[in-house]
Amino acid sequence: MTRPTATPGGTLALDSEGLAKAVLRDRAVIAWLALARADDLRVITSAATLVEVVHPRIKRPALEWTLSRLVIEPVTEAIARHAATLLADAGLHGHTHAIDAMLTATALAAPGPATILTSAPDDLAALSGGRITVIKI
Repeated sequence: MTRPTATPGGTLALDSEGLAKAVLRDRAVIAWLALARADDLRVITSAATLVEVVHPRIKRPALEWTLSRLVIEPVTEAIARHAATLLADAGLHGHTHAIDAMLTATALAAPGPATILTSAPDDLAALSGGRITVIKI
């Protein structure tokens, strides 16, 4: 496996697919998490992402263990306002992209540089305006 590029000392953020794959111990995501630890990256997700990832078939103990290894950032008013601005700037609607926008705003507020692991790279790249490295998983 080739080592993905990430700058030491930044932040790695997981969207709902990244979090779900971490819970399922997906090899690619687990490799990213190992690299994050080795490179002293802060691994985060948005509290809003939890709403999207929880469903009846998810293994709650595995989810809780995975969450215990992350920083779950709250959705503050400042994050929500920034997310709304990101949506407007990207020409996207909150009905469809609200959680992605909140995660992007959260990653932008975190110590940089930031990288997001996602299943929706085009949406997150548009929301971040190129200020975040977006990796498709």
